[in-house]
Amino acid sequence: MTVAIAGNPNAGKTTLFNALTGANAKIGNYPGITVERRMGLLELPRAGLVELVDIPGTYSLTARSADEEVAIIELLGRKGFKRPDAAIVVLDATALERNLFLLMQVLEFEVPVIAAINMLDAAHKDCIEIDFESLQEIFQVPFIGVSARKRQGIGELKAALDHLLATGKPPVPERWLWHPPAVLEKDLNLLEPVLKRELDFLETPNRRRAFALWLLMSLRENVELQVAPVILDEARRVLRRIRKAGRDLDREVILKRYEFIDSRSVDYIRRPSEQCRTPSDRIDTVLTHPVWGFLIFMFIMGIIFQALFSWSDPFISLLEQGFGALSRWLEVILPAGFLRALLIDGIIAGVGAVVGFLPQILFLFLFISLLEGTGYLARAAFMIDGVMRRIGLHGQAFVPMLSGLACAVPAILATRTIESRRDRLLTLMVVPLMSCSARLPAYTLIIGAIFPATQQWGFISYGTMILLGIYVLSTVLALVAAGILGKTVFKGKPQPLLLELPPYRLPDLKSLGMTLWERSRVFLSTAGTIILVMTVILWVLLRFPGETPAEITGQMAQAQAAGDATRLEALQNEAQAARLENSYAGQLGTLIEPVIKPLGFDWKIGVGLIGAFAAREVFVSTMGVVYGIGDDGNEESTGLRQAMTDARRPDGRKVWTPLTGVSLMIFFMIAMQCMSTLAVVRSETKSWKWTFFLIAYLTGTAYIASLLVYQGGRLLGLA
Repeated sequence: MTVAIAGNPNAGKTTLFNALTGANAKIGNYPGITVERRMGLLELPRAGLVELVDIPGTYSLTARSADEEVAIIELLGRKGFKRPDAAIVVLDATALERNLFLLMQVLEFEVPVIAAINMLDAAHKDCIEIDFESLQEIFQVPFIGVSARKRQGIGELKAALDHLLATGKPPVPERWLWHPPAVLEKDLNLLEPVLKRELDFLETPNRRRAFALWLLMSLRENVELQVAPVILDEARRVLRRIRKAGRDLDREVILKRYEFIDSRSVDYIRRPSEQCRTPSDRIDTVLTHPVWGFLIFMFIMGIIFQALFSWSDPFISLLEQGFGALSRWLEVILPAGFLRALLIDGIIAGVGAVVGFLPQILFLFLFISLLEGTGYLARAAFMIDGVMRRIGLHGQAFVPMLSGLACAVPAILATRTIESRRDRLLTLMVVPLMSCSARLPAYTLIIGAIFPATQQWGFISYGTMILLGIYVLSTVLALVAAGILGKTVFKGKPQPLLLELPPYRLPDLKSLGMTLWERSRVFLSTAGTIILVMTVILWVLLRFPGETPAEITGQMAQAQAAGDATRLEALQNEAQAARLENSYAGQLGTLIEPVIKPLGFDWKIGVGLIGAFAAREVFVSTMGVVYGIGDDGNEESTGLRQAMTDARRPDGRKVWTPLTGVSLMIFFMIAMQCMSTLAVVRSETKSWKWTFFLIAYLTGTAYIASLLVYQGGRLLGLA
């Protein structure tokens, strides 16, 4: 038998799932969407082995996000999944009225239910008393009190579930608990015939009415639903009629449900006439204070940024050393040739590029899980929402935007916390504009080659001022882009930030560990495949045809015969640069030179930009190869900087002028040049359309901005 576990976010649903299943949960993805499907086994005395399915947390069944669509998939047994024999709906005792909304929706689909009221200990501290008998009488389902974190009430819940499954399904309410308005009843009746004809899993009139209401409420959110076209056409026709009449579905549906919940609340819940002052209340006087709260928020965000930017470095270095050791071992055991080069420079380099992001991803989700588990994340979203809303972003976009300064990959994964698809896509499209740490080596190289440290304005070097300006400008551009895209491509208002501040509590460490494991597994299995393939393709472009000019080959033979190691090394670097110029990537650089020449770039810079598609920091090593310094060239290499400074165009003019450097940094700051980011965008959106849109709008904007800077500078005589 199968039992689904549903509940609001922060209701303790996953903690209860872990308490029931132990450590035997297995993870899989739902078809076509990046939402994890968590399953575990539970042995019951009479019902036997039961499969539990942990449905992602959701406030309602309206499909505003992937998580909410998953809930309806599981509860109705759609897309090939088995319909559950029962559902455990987890309710937060400290916010019972809000949580009962989801319970009513589940009951409308005639799913046999056990309601588990969690966090009774927190409710007791808030002076809340709950009448279980009245709840059972009103909603006609069993109510069990539990405290999942303390493992209290788990035995009673198992016994109730065992009884329900072993003795057969209990009777479900014959009618809805609330009464829709007559005009809405007429709309639902219009959809009932087509649902009866097309969807065989809706066997009863109640289920068809519930699904019809789900369709109308979900289509109103402008989301893409996986439903037959004939059903969607009929539902859209009904929805157009509702809009034409000027009716408000929120009032007809949401308000009516809450009217029922509130009208009976005096029977099942008692709160003190004067709310007792809880520890959470006392903490909130500081953490949600308009001044102190914001300062504490900035301090916490600074810690997160420091962790992503600095604390992850030792772990990243350790992984890099591991892959370096593996490469050296393969160099020893494998003969020189194509296979060894493919394994070391292509496959291992590609895998290393993926795994190198893992420490940052784990740090990010560690902090997000801690903040969410303690209840602080809701406070942070509450405080920052007003600022974000002015530029068209949702309050929950602040975490991805900030973490984008460290790395866009975990920042894009962090957009999963945003429920609205519109707000999530908008945030995802502007996160890559934040100047990530991978751009820093390129900035350092360019600034060091063009603006010596001796050039200072007062006691601050020009390089420091330029670097600071780049980070400020990238943040401003991200906010401007959000404002423009929010009024054009993603037209519409941000979803209202509706949240109830949960009480502060200690996070469940076991759930935290499982979350980190799931995030790392999903990242490596989805994004890793795409990154690996694209890295190997780029490696092939940079390596082949791989012919060394005969003139250089002859000079190398002479230097080797004469025992001139210095001359031989210089010729080897020159040969490497020549092979790169003649490679497919070099030919492509020469091909695109007329396009990038108006930006102040030559073909060598073009090759560097092509190489940067593998990862932005690859630009530096590619420049080292192009200028004959070798693979060891880095942003601090004086040899590479000097080679760039000495580079001349065919007419004798310097390649690297201050204007060229600024133009290149502007291009690098905006352009979409990171395979890892593109791979994660593709895996998160499940859409090549949005992936190519991201490439087009960022690269197009980068080209125009760089063109204006370079050509405008020339007109002003700055060249």
